[in-house]
Amino acid sequence: MITIKEALTKKEMKEFVLFSFELYKDNLNWIPPIIADELETFDKTKNPALQTAEAHFYLAYKNDKIVGKLAAIINWEEVNILKKKKVRFGWFDVIDDIEVTKALLQKVEELGKKHQMDHLEGPMGFSNLDKVGVLSEGFDQMGNMITWYSLPYYITHFEKLGLTIEKEYQESDFSFHNINPEPFQKASKLIQKRYELRCLNFTKTKDIMPYVDKMFDLFNESYAKLQSFVPINDIQKAYFKKKYISFINPEYIKFVVDKEDKMIAFAIVMPGFASALKKANGKLFPFGFYHLLKARKHSKEIVFYLIGITPEYQSKGVTAIIFDEYYKISLQKGIDLCIRTPELEENHAIHNLWKNFNSKITKRRRTYRKEL
Repeated sequence: MITIKEALTKKEMKEFVLFSFELYKDNLNWIPPIIADELETFDKTKNPALQTAEAHFYLAYKNDKIVGKLAAIINWEEVNILKKKKVRFGWFDVIDDIEVTKALLQKVEELGKKHQMDHLEGPMGFSNLDKVGVLSEGFDQMGNMITWYSLPYYITHFEKLGLTIEKEYQESDFSFHNINPEPFQKASKLIQKRYELRCLNFTKTKDIMPYVDKMFDLFNESYAKLQSFVPINDIQKAYFKKKYISFINPEYIKFVVDKEDKMIAFAIVMPGFASALKKANGKLFPFGFYHLLKARKHSKEIVFYLIGITPEYQSKGVTAIIFDEYYKISLQKGIDLCIRTPELEENHAIHNLWKNFNSKITKRRRTYRKEL
């Protein structure tokens, strides 16, 4: 018999996090989160995303043992601003028992029907900046801190239970040693001269901070036309600034400004933390923090996390400036591999940005939908 229980206490929330560690303990490609960081993500007193989202965390039990989990979520800004009557589910992990998946998804349906939602979708997080999707290809590839790993039977469970594919994503990578930089180097000089633009480079985090709010404003502006986009509010800006910016190498954050010093583009890449997180195995102490700091300084991989360009400049070749700057960094630091985070399959504009980089698709992932 399968029993579903909502995790409410600190002990239960820790069990919610630790179930994934048990499920994937022998899987070399799963990247464990930092346990304390994951718990903070689920804490409505600390994560501002939960001020505008309702979330319930469910554990599935069989013979008094935890066999599955998920979060059922309603992003009220998405519902009220975008008029999308959707209940989300995320942080989904289960043993290979379709009845467990069915019982957990029933809790998502119950939440959706309670609030008159018309469909469910997942896996996805609280907001646009959270992880998304289950793998459909690339199970033999190591994950990263930006994505969820998942097992092949997840999509089998979903499809047998009547869920249909909603969105599809691809992930790619490329080696800096296998690209010809000449096209974007020439274009960078031309674009900077033509539009009187320049790139801001940094060596100290404190020098970045005055620009971060402007960066998030530009992020909201550049992604506003996407159907599923919900703007980042001021409280979330402050949270992300405090939690993430200080841990990203300052030289990995690039801003492009015009002749009046107005920001017209930005990009963020992160060091490849996957191997360090495997070694940390969820704990910062005694040695986890050391492994992360070492990766921050010496990793030969980067993860291309985020890029934003104001609509006025989106078709004017500004990305050449950004690519040129990151190419210079790759040479300085001996970086070989650039990993691209999930991109929607139909987003041909973003795929075209990388046409000269000899990139290869390493993973595909999906979200699934069901009408209520």
